Amino acid sequence: MEYDIARLICAAESLPLPGVQGVLRLFEGGATIPFISRYRKEATGGLDEQAVARIGEAHRRITELIKRKETVLASVGEQGKLTPELRIRIEECWDPAVLEDIYLPYKPRKRTRATIARERGLEPLAALVMRQDGTVPEQLAPRFVRGDVASVGDALAGASDIIAEWVSESEKARNGVRALFAREAMLVSKVVKGKEAQGQKYGDYFDRSEPLRRMPSHRLLAVLRGEKEGILRVSALPDEDKALGILNRIFIRRDSPAKGMVQNAVLDGYRRLLRPSLENEALSEARKRAGDEAIKVFAANLRQLLLAPPLGSRSVMGIDPGFRSGCKVACLDRQGNLLDHFNIYPHPPQSRPDQAAAQVHSAVNKYGIEAIAIGDGTASRETERFVAGLGLPAGVEVHTVSEDGASVYSASDEARREFPDLDVTVRGAISIGRRLADPLAELVKIDPKSIGVGQYQHDVDQGDLKRSLDTVVESCVNLVGVELNTASERLLSYVSGIGATLARNIVEYRTANGPFRSREELRKVPRLGARSFEQGAGFLRIAAAANPLDNTAVHPESYHIVDKMAADAGVSVPRLLEDKSLRSAIDINRYVTARTGLPTLRDIMEELDKPGRDPRGRLEAFSFPDGVSDISDLRPGMVLPGIVTNITNFGAFVDIGIKQDGLVHVSQMADKYVSDPAQVVSLRQRVTVKVLEADTERGRVSLTMKTAE
Repeated sequence: MEYDIARLICAAESLPLPGVQGVLRLFEGGATIPFISRYRKEATGGLDEQAVARIGEAHRRITELIKRKETVLASVGEQGKLTPELRIRIEECWDPAVLEDIYLPYKPRKRTRATIARERGLEPLAALVMRQDGTVPEQLAPRFVRGDVASVGDALAGASDIIAEWVSESEKARNGVRALFAREAMLVSKVVKGKEAQGQKYGDYFDRSEPLRRMPSHRLLAVLRGEKEGILRVSALPDEDKALGILNRIFIRRDSPAKGMVQNAVLDGYRRLLRPSLENEALSEARKRAGDEAIKVFAANLRQLLLAPPLGSRSVMGIDPGFRSGCKVACLDRQGNLLDHFNIYPHPPQSRPDQAAAQVHSAVNKYGIEAIAIGDGTASRETERFVAGLGLPAGVEVHTVSEDGASVYSASDEARREFPDLDVTVRGAISIGRRLADPLAELVKIDPKSIGVGQYQHDVDQGDLKRSLDTVVESCVNLVGVELNTASERLLSYVSGIGATLARNIVEYRTANGPFRSREELRKVPRLGARSFEQGAGFLRIAAAANPLDNTAVHPESYHIVDKMAADAGVSVPRLLEDKSLRSAIDINRYVTARTGLPTLRDIMEELDKPGRDPRGRLEAFSFPDGVSDISDLRPGMVLPGIVTNITNFGAFVDIGIKQDGLVHVSQMADKYVSDPAQVVSLRQRVTVKVLEADTERGRVSLTMKTAE
């Protein structure tokens, strides 16, 4: 059967049909989400990047369901049981759970008690009992006592097993009890006997009960992790009497001699078959919802981190702080190239502060260092105080930079390719310095799961997580744009239409032939064909190109439009970019064609107003106050500056200059009710907090923003 997938997506996502159809056509042609949302607005009705991504995800889900339906149809057909009515039901079903219910009676299964009873010829007896027509089951059973059926009791037991399976496979029964699970299932968690001490971090869940449908995602994922680790026993069930009431109303037809036997079979079918199945289904769906919420929060945090303001093209000193092994120092030029590296030992047990001070001063002067980036790990505060007291030249900024994932990058294949002869610790210092200069360019080298801005990332569907985070990285890279002549292979791989192989070819071409002089030169890169050029060229920048449009988001396919605008104004393209009054006089309606509409023309004019504009904000220096470097230094009521390091759906974690980040619970984020912490704070935001409690034993710090703000 042919399905109109565009209409299905339109209904599921509440999006206009022409736009959905346009997006699907572009996807079929190999277009990417960034390219479609930026350069094909006429074809989509101006759908934004999020809408285009939703269409792509809906298309994936619906396609998978269609494949599953084809499998079900083939399986039932092979059994010779595919009636026209059943085919229609399967073809018209768009609920995965209902589809599985329809398929369940036909699904190949292992030998069950009911299977064995059928093999013994007891299915007719089960059918007679289920009629509940006044006949006594014990009077029906003797005729079935033969072969492997040794007695009336054996016959009735086998018939009961068949009835129990019918109960568990009934669509009506499953739908009714499934709805009860959805409304009233209570999640109960209890500690496994003897695991109290080992699982103390799950202490809040040792004896807990709450409605499954109302359970916050972070709490559910924590409970399920505790179960996975063998600390907790978890169940999710509704009231049994209510479930049996639903089933009895379906299967008990009248007050007959068979009533007791059918009721017992219903009870067995519920407890042994239906209840475990629907409990697993309810927990799986709840886990999926919780996982989707966690992925959503993770993706939002990652986006904020990747779009953090860059320091820009400055000479940077990166410092990976430490005590016993000293601080690793890397000096980088304005393009992020390594100039020098060395160790300093300003802290105990080596304690060579004078020598360290001389080394830093010498490097700052020799390499024209304009900013210093200090990792936020061990010895960070001590190193920050040491550097602050050096009396460095005015204008040298000192920043604290997150180290999350730096060790992962340092030991990665990419780091080994970049710096094959350097120790992992030196690579870490380089990464810290580069993160300050351009967070996006450096962080794309690290698996997003290792960057430290998520919760429960190992407990969610890893395929869904990877798709979501890869989409975020691709979106951020293409939003900002990539300098073609300095970008790393990894950064280039996220550019629309490029990918890993072409990124490697671009870098190899650049190494062999020198810097690219124009976007058009990209066509000379091996295997970079017309489609890849179309998809990627608009997101690549060449700062020193002869054509100034090569350093803008104007796509090469639209250069002729800008050329005509300049010609009509009697000036050159560079002059048009320089003179706002000339651009203000342009009537873009004159340049509308069958291919180019007003949305594209408005984007072109916006880009000409701010060519090559970086959408990220400006970086501001930040420092923690003296006197607070350990949890033991905290006192309730202290008001401190901090930096938001992670956002969850239950609050935000804030770095206040000690080893442990403090938690501002969602209830403490504002004087008004807050449902979503992301509406109040953003990642790396500077905030003022007040200490509520410092639990030194568990290493937990509770903060509030209510009165402090």
